[in-house]
Order: sequence, then structure tokens, then C-alpha cells
Amino acid sequence: MSKGDVGSRLAIALAFGSSAAVMVLELVSLRLVAPYIGLTLETNTAVIGVALAAIATGAALGGRYADAVEPRKTLGPLILIGGALVMLILPIVRWTGESLRGGGTDLVFLVLAVALFVPAALLSAVTPMVTKLRLSTLAQTGTVVGRLSAYATVGGIAGTVLTGFVFVSEVPVSTIVLALGALLVVSGAVLTVVLRGARAAAKPVALAVIGATLTLVAPRPCEVETAYHCARVVADPNRESGRTLYLDQLRHSYVDLDDPTYLEFAYIKNFAAAIDGTWPDNRRLDALHIGGGGLTMPRYLTATRPAGHNKVYEIDGAVVELDKKELGVRTGPELDIAVRDGRLGVRAEATDSDDLIIMDAFSGVSVPWHLTTRELVADVRRVLKPDGLYLVNVIDFGGLDFAKAEIRTLQAEFPHVAVIAREDELAGQAGGNFVLLASDRPIDQQSIAGRLAPGMRVQGELSGFVGDAPVLTDDYAPVDQLLTPYSS
Repeated sequence: MSKGDVGSRLAIALAFGSSAAVMVLELVSLRLVAPYIGLTLETNTAVIGVALAAIATGAALGGRYADAVEPRKTLGPLILIGGALVMLILPIVRWTGESLRGGGTDLVFLVLAVALFVPAALLSAVTPMVTKLRLSTLAQTGTVVGRLSAYATVGGIAGTVLTGFVFVSEVPVSTIVLALGALLVVSGAVLTVVLRGARAAAKPVALAVIGATLTLVAPRPCEVETAYHCARVVADPNRESGRTLYLDQLRHSYVDLDDPTYLEFAYIKNFAAAIDGTWPDNRRLDALHIGGGGLTMPRYLTATRPAGHNKVYEIDGAVVELDKKELGVRTGPELDIAVRDGRLGVRAEATDSDDLIIMDAFSGVSVPWHLTTRELVADVRRVLKPDGLYLVNVIDFGGLDFAKAEIRTLQAEFPHVAVIAREDELAGQAGGNFVLLASDRPIDQQSIAGRLAPGMRVQGELSGFVGDAPVLTDDYAPVDQLLTPYSS
């Protein structure tokens, strides 16, 4: 076989493009499973592991197969079939996820792993096959292998950067998957026709058409695909003006379009009890909110303390737009929303500028780790006025290791810390939402307790509850591992 079968430029393009496609596929796969199994460090790690295993398998088998069969016969169909399988990922994952919504997360991930592994392995086999075609003499082995490997790596970098910075922020994940699959199918079909003839491309193209058709009728898990979440707003069948904001698989916020003082979730009621039990009803409050969601608490404070100012840092601009479109949110003198990471937002705030800071930011079921550390808490304390209050919403289950560590972290900076939760949660018998309170002044537990719903309790003596939990720092904050202690 002469090296003229595949020219140098085409070989580089194939190595570059196939590697880029694998990285695009890996990143969007994380977004595909998030609505059904959440997005945690473990999820990220598992998907990356599957992709790396596919790359290793494809490279090994592709090289071996290239020595057994002329790559000119297999290269085009390999890309074509890989593209067809990419187009099948979306309907397979969505149908599995919707049928098992609320359970069966292991099966959803297993389905994704298989659906991701096969096309990623096929595409990873392209570079060794192209390398085989380009080798005409052993004297050029190092140059050819090194050059194509370098371009394949650059392709992987390009796919990663473009997906993270451009594709996900500009178009829905479903569009990315379909466009990637279609591009691979067209490229593979053209290459197959050129190297083998039109008949060899017929069956893989038919498979791609089936995949595209199934995608069109597959269930859609969300109303809006944002850069961070799969978001949708659902009307409450039992309350005409009630709306629930879902981010991925979780009920994130509940708002009443007609009555902003109506609070549905228990932890939001605990927020309100802590605030109203700390300051008189007529006290003006300047509040900073880290995490917006459905903006339930900013709406509540705007309605109950109209002279105050609420500033919200929400990292997901598309969620803010959904709030404005579906939940009637209007910004103005009393409500200011900035699309920005919460930690950077706190850093930019003036010293002694806020009465109240509320941390209610989540990625899946956990607070993003960089919003849990002692360094962040110290900055929060700087921004709070001397009589200010810091409220944190934490979700934890099992041994409550994360909740305990976050309480211990607050205690490292604030002299007064308390927690609001149900009796069984404080006894370590159940998990759920824990509202943490921290202040430089004594916390009025009696006043707060009088405003809590039955079954809720505020507790300030926490040494027995916290035990020897670690202080979370920028250097050590294993939030996901504390929430899911697989090695315990």
C-alpha cells in the first residue's frame, strides 16, 4: 500500500478530528446524565474513567486491526459507524433516564458508559490506522508516529476548550451531540465512498438516520439546557400560582407568583425564622445572596422588608433569564442580580456592608467546595456588619460528615454558631437540610425557636454533634467524599 492512499493533510485532519470528537463526547456525556443521577466529583471521575478506557482500548485494538486488515477498507466505515452510534446516545440515555427517574441511577450510568465507550473506542482507533497508512518506510516511523500523535493531542485540547468555552454556552447539549454525530457520519461516508465505494457506506448511514429519528421523539428532561444545569419550571397542581424550579433532578426552588411571602420548603421557612427572629419586623436589611435559583428569599425579603437591598450572585445566567421569563422576577432598586461566581462576588464586596449573607448555592446536592472553606467564611465575616448573620443551607445524609465539617469550619471563624434542623436530624438518625447560623453576636435561639415549625429545633451547643470533624480549607475540602464516603 502506498502512502498516497491518505495524504499528509488528510491524515492530520483525521487524527485531529477523531481525538477532538472523543473529548467533545466525554464532556457532553456529563451533561446528559446530570438530570438523572446528578453531577458530583464521583460522576465526573467515572465518566472520565470510561472515556480514558475507551481511548486506550481503541488505540490498542485499532493498531492491532490495522496490521491485520488494510486500514483503507476499515477507516471510513469506522468513523461512519462511530458517528451513527454517537447519534444514538441521546435517545438511549434519555429513555433510560426517564423510565428510571427517581431511582436506578446505577443503571442509567451503566447505559451511558456503554453508549459512550463504544463510539469513543471506535474513534480512538482512527489515529493508529491513519499512522499505518502513512508509514512507507521504517526510517520515518518516529516522525510519522510522533507527528500524528501530536496532532491527535492538539485535537483533544481543541475539542475540550471549544466544548467548555463555546459549545455548551451557545447551544443545547442535544444539538452538540446531533451535530457531532452528523459531522462524523458525513466525514465517514465521504471517506468510505472515496476509499471503498458507495455501497460500503449504505448500512452505517441508515443506522445514523435511525439515531437521528429516535432523537427527535426522545423525551426531553428539561425546558432549558444551561451552561450548568438542565432547568425547567413546573406548575403546582395544588396551588394555582405555585411554581417549582427544577435544576437537573432536584427540586431547587418553589415560588408563589402572587404571594412572595408564601414559603413551601422547610429549609426556606427556617431561613425566614432565623431572619425574623434576629431582627425586628421593621428593621431594614441589606442582604447578599450567594446562589439565586428561583430567588425565593430575595422575593420574600423584598416583600417583608421593602426598604432593604438584596444583591444576588448567581453563576448561571440562563437560570436568571428563566426566572425573569417564567417566575416574574424584576430587578430594581431593591433587587440586584449579578451573573458571577459567588466566591468572587463576596471578595468584591466592601467590608461591613451587609446585615445578612445567605449561602444557598448547590451543584447537585452539595455546596460547591470553594464555597465551604474557612477562607471563604473569613471573607464572609469581613463583609458582614458587626451584628450581621450568616446563613448556610447544607444537605447531608448518612453520617452527616459534611454538615459536621461545615459547622466546624464556621466555628473556626465565628464565635457564635447554631444549626436549625429536625429533632431526628440533630440526633444523627436522619438526613436532610441543615440551616447553619453564624454571627459575631450571640444568636437569639429563643426568639428563633418561637418562629420554627413543629418538629424543628435550633441548637447552639454543637460540640457533641460535631465531634472531631475537620475544618475545611482551600487546601483540604473533600466535600463530595464527605457526602458519599465510599471508603468509610
